[in-house]
Amino acid sequence: MASLHLLQPLTFLSSHSAPLSSQCSHPIRFKPSFAPKPLSPKPLTLSFALAESDSAKSLEPDPQVLLQELADSFDLSRDYFEKLPRDLRLDLNDAAFDLSNGPVIDECGQEMGEILLNLSRAWEVADTSTSHTLVSKLPSLVQSLTENYKSGLGKRLISAGRRFQSMGQYGQGELQKIAKAMNTTGKLLSASSAPKVAEQPKDETRMFKFGELQVELTADKANIGAAIGVVFGVISWQLGQGVQSIPESSLQYANDNALLLAKDLEQQFD
Repeated sequence: MASLHLLQPLTFLSSHSAPLSSQCSHPIRFKPSFAPKPLSPKPLTLSFALAESDSAKSLEPDPQVLLQELADSFDLSRDYFEKLPRDLRLDLNDAAFDLSNGPVIDECGQEMGEILLNLSRAWEVADTSTSHTLVSKLPSLVQSLTENYKSGLGKRLISAGRRFQSMGQYGQGELQKIAKAMNTTGKLLSASSAPKVAEQPKDETRMFKFGELQVELTADKANIGAAIGVVFGVISWQLGQGVQSIPESSLQYANDNALLLAKDLEQQFD
């Protein structure tokens, strides 16, 4: 009987173990003792900065698109430039000079420089059709230009654009449309490609005229002149002090000798 009483608790546990396991259909998961580390915000910040820089670049106009707008502005009637008044033809020649003046090939590249030279000749002879054909080649070439070549092209477009702007309103405003396209494209090319160099203060130079004599005065020359003036001032002061230290009797003796010498000379001439 004693042995049977000892086995009853074991039977009780075994009888309840099956229902307990059957009630838990899902396996029990234990949580880890360590907490997960928070994600570092650096990749997010970096990606945000890259996205911000990309969005800033996307806001800038595309030079190729602007040059295409410039080419479209030259889509005029074949005799448009020929019909311009004489004063506007002179302005067109000035624009041609500004576009091709100087070492255009060295500043804009071989192919772009030759196009600008031919374009300036077309303006000089008032060839509207050739001008449109040549300007239409610019959009396809701008992407192959180096930074320095883009800067050179931009400066020439700005200079020539001012000439078109000075022509004023003529016809349906075609010339002002050309001027605006040149100015906008030129500023973009110059600003995006030209390196920013800190401007050094230039020495101020002033010219002084004394009759026919012309003297150039700079800061260095002014400092040298001031130093020389100080030296001569000191020397003059020392000489003045030396004269004051001479006794009056010596000065009177010198005056008497000078008077006698003058009388002797007067008697000899008489």
